[in-house]
Amino acid sequence: MERTKNNSKLDSFLKRNTSCDLYERIRSCEPCVVVSGSVKKVFMHVILSDERIYLSEYHPRALREALSFRDITSIELINDLPDFLSGRDRERSLHICVVHTAKNAGKKSKRPKGSSQNKPECPSVSPSQRHDLGVRHSMEGMSHVLLSTRSAPSESSAWRISPTSMSDGGLEEEEGSIIIKRRSASCPNPDVLGLFHTLSQPPSPVHSSSSSVVAVQTDRPAVSSRRSSILSRLMLRTLAEKDKEEEEDEKEEELHLYAVSPTSRIYLHLQCAWSSYIIRSTLMLDPVYRKRCGISSSSPEKQQCYKMSWERTCHLFNQLSGELLQEHISLESLYLLLQELHTATYRNPTIKKLFWRSPDLYPFLVKKLAESSQVTQEGVHTADRLLLCTLVVQILSLMFRETEIEAARLSMLTAKQGALTANMLHALVCDPELQLPDSTNDSQSSNTKLQGLQADYLDAASALLFEVVVLCQEASRTPALGHFLAVSWVFQMLKPHPFLLPFVGYQAQQVVLVLSGPQCPISPSQTVLLYQRCSVLLASLQHSTYLSKYITTGFKEEFRYYVKTSGLEHKLPQHYPISQPAQRILSQLLSLILQKP
Repeated sequence: MERTKNNSKLDSFLKRNTSCDLYERIRSCEPCVVVSGSVKKVFMHVILSDERIYLSEYHPRALREALSFRDITSIELINDLPDFLSGRDRERSLHICVVHTAKNAGKKSKRPKGSSQNKPECPSVSPSQRHDLGVRHSMEGMSHVLLSTRSAPSESSAWRISPTSMSDGGLEEEEGSIIIKRRSASCPNPDVLGLFHTLSQPPSPVHSSSSSVVAVQTDRPAVSSRRSSILSRLMLRTLAEKDKEEEEDEKEEELHLYAVSPTSRIYLHLQCAWSSYIIRSTLMLDPVYRKRCGISSSSPEKQQCYKMSWERTCHLFNQLSGELLQEHISLESLYLLLQELHTATYRNPTIKKLFWRSPDLYPFLVKKLAESSQVTQEGVHTADRLLLCTLVVQILSLMFRETEIEAARLSMLTAKQGALTANMLHALVCDPELQLPDSTNDSQSSNTKLQGLQADYLDAASALLFEVVVLCQEASRTPALGHFLAVSWVFQMLKPHPFLLPFVGYQAQQVVLVLSGPQCPISPSQTVLLYQRCSVLLASLQHSTYLSKYITTGFKEEFRYYVKTSGLEHKLPQHYPISQPAQRILSQLLSLILQKP
């Protein structure tokens, strides 16, 4: 990793002073001049994890949290020459402005978040008890385990963050654990099987305390009804006043980072980490997605999973890989083993590293996808083939996400001039129209099921294509690496594909259908998929003249009359972390499609 290659002293400090979970999730470390409300032009190490930005002295003594990605509103490059730098450092400096919200920033009467008076039920705890307390709450509660007990008391006091529940709760403690409790394809996890077709019903609404007042049977029902109505109005008024007070307490602040290295990649890593966070935290709001991940909705105390060492994880991963790569494996066994790999990867990010460091798994999955897609293009469409293709694409998409710092990934994707990556792209794109053989005797319900499976595959394919586009965008920002990866290369590879135009047209149609439907909120998963589709379409318009002409010619009128940015606030709820980025990218997409020739 970059931190070990660049600064062994910092790496040793992080190993001693962070939990194993946090250390494995550190994405990048880079020295920068830091300017914020509490730090004035100090040369410090900026440390990025999956969820937060941390700061430490250049000669590390303590680790402190700067801000959480959930509070970031924008990350911008500033074109200026800082007056506090001189010489070459001033000319080659990279100025990054991170705009974020700060809650209760102006209220001195508020107690500090970590004080025991804020949470009477959670009095001051010893460092050894932090983990047990932290996993009971969502991501913010994991701050209790971010520092080891080696820090001085004065330094560690800055870490006492109240374990306030978040709307995307349970993400950090779930992803920080591992699901592999047994390793046998003959005894698969029964909770995992069949999740492709299992949709959890939305939870029944939780009634407020005023509902119980309505339910009470009295001799004067009219009086009881009036009382319940008054109580309801009082509760709504109290909630509205509380929301208004919280909004007034929030204000925007800025964190300025000045990188002085000519090869700095801190801006790229910031953008990638923030993008990954808003996607992941939005998906975790979806109960269907959480169920597919195997995340239980039971009490947090029951969700504590044991941690597994690197050696044990490697052993089980190698065992799973061996079973996957064995010859003459049946389609059913292959599917069950891939299910296990898919589910385990959600629970333990270490598996992503092992996947890219394995020389065989990525070529194996690309080969299976190519074989299965070739069969379907010949007209033989079966449910098991579509399920297998969808699962393979979902695994590949998962392995691409949040692995940009893994050097083995870039080596694998660029080997032999990207031959494997090109094969994956050609196998990924397919005809969106499901062609059933003429001799089929399937009923209409079976055909409808196959069409649903085809739609699931197309959704997964658009998500994977998005990951490849993001990969190439990241690679193009680092020309010093000397590789050929670029967004234009992706569409150049796909241009001869016979189904490229129908495939891209399908993505555009789905965007129009989602945004022109009823004015009601769409699910978190649909919002993420909308963001991914818009990103792919925007990249097509910007980097392919061939696709740009096709999209603007074929879908200009649909976007003009059916897609309205004025009603987006009803479809994209503001509590989805990805809503604002989705609105911004949709505005860019509309401006390009609707601009006059």
